[in-house]
Amino acid sequence: MLAPASVSVSRRTALRILGGAVAVVAATTGRARAADGRRVERLLAQLTLDEKLSLLHGATDPAPLGQAGYIPGVARLRIPPLRLSDGPAGVRVTEPATALPAPALLASAFDPGLAREYGRVIGREGRALGQDVLLSPMVNLIRTPYAGRNFETFSEDPLLAADLVGAEVRGIQSQGLIATVKHFALNNQEYERESINVVADEQTMHETELRGFEAAARAGVGAVMGAYNKVNGTFACESPYLLGTVLREQWGFGGWVMTDWSAAHSTAPAIRASLDMEMPDGTYFGPALKRAVADGTVPEALVDRSVRRVLTVMDRFGLLGGAVPPRPARDAPAGARTALKVATRGGVLLRNESAALPLAGAAARSIAVIGPTGSVPFVSGGGSAHVVPDRADSPLKAIRARAGRGGEVTYALGEDIYGRVFHEHAIAPGTTYTHDIDVTADRDDDAWTLLIHYTGAHADRPEVVLDGGAELFPQRAGYAENFSGGLISATADGMSVRRRTLKLTAGAHRLTVTGAGGPGGRTFRLAKITSASRAEDVAAAAKAARAARAAVVFAYEDATEGQDRKTIRLPGNQDALIEAVTAANPRTVVVLNTSSSAAMPWLDRTAAVLQMYYPGQEGAAATADLLFGDANPGGRLSQTFPAGDDRHPVSGDRRRYPGVGGEERYTEGIRIGYRWYDEEGVEPLFPFGHGLSYTTFAYSGLAVEPEGHGLRVRFTVRNTGRRRGSDVPQVYVGPSPDLALPQARKTLAGYQRIDLAPGRSRTLTLRIPARVLSSWDPGAHRWVLGTGQRAVHLAASAADLRLSRAVVVH
Repeated sequence: MLAPASVSVSRRTALRILGGAVAVVAATTGRARAADGRRVERLLAQLTLDEKLSLLHGATDPAPLGQAGYIPGVARLRIPPLRLSDGPAGVRVTEPATALPAPALLASAFDPGLAREYGRVIGREGRALGQDVLLSPMVNLIRTPYAGRNFETFSEDPLLAADLVGAEVRGIQSQGLIATVKHFALNNQEYERESINVVADEQTMHETELRGFEAAARAGVGAVMGAYNKVNGTFACESPYLLGTVLREQWGFGGWVMTDWSAAHSTAPAIRASLDMEMPDGTYFGPALKRAVADGTVPEALVDRSVRRVLTVMDRFGLLGGAVPPRPARDAPAGARTALKVATRGGVLLRNESAALPLAGAAARSIAVIGPTGSVPFVSGGGSAHVVPDRADSPLKAIRARAGRGGEVTYALGEDIYGRVFHEHAIAPGTTYTHDIDVTADRDDDAWTLLIHYTGAHADRPEVVLDGGAELFPQRAGYAENFSGGLISATADGMSVRRRTLKLTAGAHRLTVTGAGGPGGRTFRLAKITSASRAEDVAAAAKAARAARAAVVFAYEDATEGQDRKTIRLPGNQDALIEAVTAANPRTVVVLNTSSSAAMPWLDRTAAVLQMYYPGQEGAAATADLLFGDANPGGRLSQTFPAGDDRHPVSGDRRRYPGVGGEERYTEGIRIGYRWYDEEGVEPLFPFGHGLSYTTFAYSGLAVEPEGHGLRVRFTVRNTGRRRGSDVPQVYVGPSPDLALPQARKTLAGYQRIDLAPGRSRTLTLRIPARVLSSWDPGAHRWVLGTGQRAVHLAASAADLRLSRAVVVH
């Protein structure tokens, strides 16, 4: 059993009681099977050292499809190559794939079964598109609202994140695709991600960030990707504690560990620490590792250990023995159905005054659609998450279709993201082009955004110089050139976009453009956004809103891998736009396509707010279904929305974020997300777990009793409204009086999404295991049960506790 704090139990015994040794049994994961150890050992004995090393680092793919990485295999022994693809929201290659909603939207559904279905779609498509390894899912917790990849992950809560990642891994691997959980560990920001030293104590790591990774290991995940950052002074990809003690010893992980791309920093220390594979090349695990074996710095047995891990996983998935499982065909219609289901079930209705939604009557027939993401589909974020969709309609098209022939749906841009073109030129193949263009600023300190749209490779785009100074759009270092957002980085006609905002003095200015046509020719455009054009766009939007019975403003924030947000306020002129539209029409609905939380200074003047994150290729249809009531919003926030930049867990303390002197300290400890708001008494804009519906629900009959070393929680939910709808009752547990360890005032211990018809009720029983009632004791290096009298709350959100009971945990 799991011991109370007062009883001494070995780490091995405690771990066994918490759910059995977490050693991965290969046959538990869908199509994966038990590996044949004899076959792996026979192959290992036949491999030369060079062949072994070729399996431990990336190489150039002779037949690339835009995937992220390639391992060449060994043809003479029928060890096939491995192709590795990004894929947090769909398979990222150059071919079309189902563009699923962002994982942040999936998480809002609070539905592990849906996460498994999501994983099955990606797993099938990955195999169909020639991939063998998926570099997903990401399970790093949402610690700061500024993190550029918050949309790629699930939640601020460790339990919810663990449930979802385990389910998605099982779904992915059930289709024969090897999943990779990432980024191990504490990679919770993009700022200085390749060098930042994250300092966190042992209890904090185990109770927050590591929970999701452990769940992935329990689910049989084939691979783990190490993070860029340091953890307590050591790079994550060569940390003996993370890779050895935690991953291998405590959890029994038997798969392989790869680096994030170019995240290796050593040869001998890394492989000794239990790193197995360097990506995307062999800087440290190629010739350098061969030399280390030759001079005795690295025993060949360590190379064998890593190769054995890779081959064992390959064998689990039927990739050895010369009979690779046949690849299925894509099932695009099935993928689209899942994408629509996820986007619809994950949409969160944050505000709905006077039943402004669903749109009905005159408001459903006279609508002004406003905002750039109303007319341009916002499918996914940038970087590793960007997917080429089969198709994607705009919300404007979907709303017009739903409003029908008798409806009048107008459109106003409101916020220009691509600029007004003032110069365009096609450079002929094999020629060069130099031209001066004069522009005039009407007033001093006018904020201009200058943009270049261009075809061809990023490295060959034309150079633009302002007034003889520095280039306006210089090449970014390393991979950063490719990380520029999922919406603003390309125009509707497929041209790449770069932008620069700067202050201009009143008067004439000269832009000098120099470019080459290259072998195939190149087209570019220069565009601008000025204070005057912004004011014109806002005025036109307000006019359109005033003429309609309802206004729907689509607001965006475009996040990407490689860079963090600077603020949680909406970018550009959008706050002013929403202020103007709400003043013109009090029945204004705001649809948010943001990566994470957003500040809403205009909130009290809106009729409704619908959070849709990055909704994937079927986002337009899902949004229209929710706006018109063809579907009832049932999503709940998987992250707290702060009221502003000065009121969240890392605000006001640069040591917490973005770090000081290259060091970031998790001084909030286990009080991440809603736990911090509870501890500090800070009221958020919207709490964790919040979400409204077009119907109402009532809770009754809360009963709690011990069950072994856990709890059994029973209660009844009734739909007291007039529409069918989904609810997510949540159970939170208070601290133990018997543990002299930091504890949260309440912690999510269980939840269940249910669907009820009007007037119907359902009695639910949630079982809270001992592990959820436990804390990590850093002195004993193990979990200890939180005994004594503990409060149990039945809630609609972290801030809406409906019923409470006390129970003694033995």
